[in-house]
Amino acid sequence: MALLRPLLTAMVLCSFGPVAPLGCHLPQNSLLLSRKTFEVLEQMKRISPVLCLKDRRDFQFPREMVKLSQMQKTQAASVLQMLLQPIFSLFNTEQATAAWNPALLRELRTELLQQLQNLSTCLVQVTREEKSVLKTEGPALALRRYFKRIFLYLEEKQYSDCAWEIVRQEITRVYS
Repeated sequence: MALLRPLLTAMVLCSFGPVAPLGCHLPQNSLLLSRKTFEVLEQMKRISPVLCLKDRRDFQFPREMVKLSQMQKTQAASVLQMLLQPIFSLFNTEQATAAWNPALLRELRTELLQQLQNLSTCLVQVTREEKSVLKTEGPALALRRYFKRIFLYLEEKQYSDCAWEIVRQEITRVYS
């Protein structure tokens, strides 16, 4: 059921894999950060998913396009950043502020921002050291389309409680 399991794979790869010899050392707590993000997303649950069955939607996560385990470490970190940035943006909207518990939302934003900063630092360092060209156009386009479907869904459902719950469940799969 973990449609977005590559996220944790990339965190592990970036923390312990061949990126490390290139000088990129994500903090040891990067896995703890993703676990913390998952926990906060779980705590944000406000309504029973059973009440929202009619609103369920398959957002068609581009699983095959974003197989981080088959990419070079720099590519995996870049794709992971492309995954986390729209999640941060999604929960950093005015509509999200109106929909969620302010303390939990602040905590979620903080966790996501920390992960993005760690990835950004890592990417800058590794990109300078690696000579290869990042080939992330395909995954980038697929992820943009995926998140566009999520944003359009929320708009279509007028940011209803059920729509936010469905999206929260979808994003939670990132960390499951």
